[in-house]
Amino acid sequence: MFEIDAKDQYYRDLNDMVRAAVDKGEKEISLKNVNGQYYIATGLRGKLDLSVEGVPGNDLSAFMDGPTVTISANAQDNIANTMNAGKIIIHGNAGDVLGYGMRGGKLHIRGDVGYRVGIHMKGVKRQSPTIIAGGTAGDFFGEYMAGGVLILLGLDSPENSSIVGDYLGTGMHGGAIYIRGPVEQKYCGAEVGVIDTDAEDKKVLEKLLKEYCADLNLDYDSVMSRPFKKLIPVSSRPYGNLYAY
Repeated sequence: MFEIDAKDQYYRDLNDMVRAAVDKGEKEISLKNVNGQYYIATGLRGKLDLSVEGVPGNDLSAFMDGPTVTISANAQDNIANTMNAGKIIIHGNAGDVLGYGMRGGKLHIRGDVGYRVGIHMKGVKRQSPTIIAGGTAGDFFGEYMAGGVLILLGLDSPENSSIVGDYLGTGMHGGAIYIRGPVEQKYCGAEVGVIDTDAEDKKVLEKLLKEYCADLNLDYDSVMSRPFKKLIPVSSRPYGNLYAY
């Protein structure tokens, strides 16, 4: 394991050190004493395990294509912006605008997330991005979502309580959102339908959540002990009538 001490390092200098280690062929890198530095793992490609001790700053793993990044604590905003492939595991909470335009890969978060998670998330060719959060979420979850899967679990919330904010799935025109627990239609975008899960959905959830539970040391059976609701778009062009041709 190649270690880098991030204490008092300017974010550009820290990221230059990480890239230099990657260029030398390091495949396992540990960052110690991280305290808000921006752009960690941004643009990194290929097979690489990067662990982060501390709280990384905004735009973690933007445009990333392949590595696995593990955060021992919380993380901030704009994680996985336009990420293409790889995995991010966050053992704490995370901020706003996670997975913006995300094309592929997986983002696994143990705790709560903020606003506009999964906005403009999409699948590209055979890729299907996934974001799973174990806590609650703010408003505009899945806004303008075009592909992939969002899962919200509310693991620490009382049964039958609301775990997501308003404007759920606003502008959604692709992909699927799974919410563990009740979902009231009045809090969803007009273009979103709320349905019960079926046998095929259970296969999807099983595959994704078993990996999530393994990453975060959670009990799969406990996670599956409550029913899920599925949100899907009921219009492929929710705002088509707003444009002139």
